[in-house]
Amino acid sequence: MGMTVGMVAGCGDTADNSSVADNSAAASTEAGTDGTQAAASAADIKVGVIYIGDENEGYTAAHMAGIDEMAANLGLSDDQIIEKTTIPEDESCYDAAVDLADQGCNIIFATSFGHETYILQAAQEYPDIQFCHATGYQAASSGLSNMHNYFDAIYEARYVSGVVAGMKLNEMIENGDITADQAKIGYVGAFPYAEVISGFTSFYLGAKSVCESVTMEVQYTNSWADMTAEGEVANQLIADNCVLISQHADTTGAPSACETAGVPCVGYNVDMTSVAPDAALTSPTNNWGVYYTYAVQCVLDGKAIDTDWCKGFSEDAVRITPVNEAVAAEGTDAKVEEVEAKLASGELHVFDTSTWTVNGETLDTYKKDGSDIEYISDGYFHESEFASAPAFDILIDGITTIDN
Repeated sequence: MGMTVGMVAGCGDTADNSSVADNSAAASTEAGTDGTQAAASAADIKVGVIYIGDENEGYTAAHMAGIDEMAANLGLSDDQIIEKTTIPEDESCYDAAVDLADQGCNIIFATSFGHETYILQAAQEYPDIQFCHATGYQAASSGLSNMHNYFDAIYEARYVSGVVAGMKLNEMIENGDITADQAKIGYVGAFPYAEVISGFTSFYLGAKSVCESVTMEVQYTNSWADMTAEGEVANQLIADNCVLISQHADTTGAPSACETAGVPCVGYNVDMTSVAPDAALTSPTNNWGVYYTYAVQCVLDGKAIDTDWCKGFSEDAVRITPVNEAVAAEGTDAKVEEVEAKLASGELHVFDTSTWTVNGETLDTYKKDGSDIEYISDGYFHESEFASAPAFDILIDGITTIDN
């Protein structure tokens, strides 16, 4: 859940402790060698987490799994982790952050784009506590050394899931189920934000890398998690002759609709075979445990946390769920292994400019938001390299969008 972009910078030392609240976590810490606050031991640290949803929604479930992985990696007990679920993107987030700070948390994570304003406010008031916000972009420009943004290169996993989809399209063409010019896929998008545009473009490019004739229609639900709306949009896309559906939305609404309609689909965050055993191909998923382990270990070691952090296949920070062999085309697993290896090594770039055009033209330059940052160089768009949040917001040929 997120959008836009900010300049990357190193974390540096924490702010002056003179303004820290009396009940901050400073009492349980000692100064690290670089001026950051290190917990005396793993047994002393407390971790707070603010979730937009709960375990019944895929995006939050993936974050929860990451926190569990971090706790197992670092030997933290359940009572050292305080989790707050279904926290909306409003003042409730600030209240949740303050409560976690008052309970002695050394580090606090928030997981949704709209949480950032409130996390920034809390970070200003508790300079000895580390605040980490997923999908945001304001940490570098905030001037706060205890404020950090993180994301992962989920666009890489979406590209791989697109390859899975493209191979399924090829199978459908070869079997005579559709013709090459009927290889139209649909995409259930949440909001017209850069994160979503980056995601559906990478999915499309993955499909196009193996099925040249593919086109895509995107419709937005204007919600991160609305099962009814996601199912309705999926059905509308199917009515518009889309023969395969994917999503950047957090519920099982679209896969459930696809299962009923007999249309193959690609989910998001979690394995959708439990609700769509005869339709689900795979899902791109975030392995948040890589970041959570890294950030908490930094606090334990008294080391600075990166202001902007984003990793992909090279660090096992993104994956796809197991390919459903009952639905996927023959040879899919071998192709997936090949593509993932090329992404991890840097041999393959998702947004290689030789693979897409805008109004029939290949782009060799792209700047945005009045910035001097040149996103295109060496023949590809450098996604998430200048900041952790996705920046790709270009509508390319072959994709049409409809805002419901």
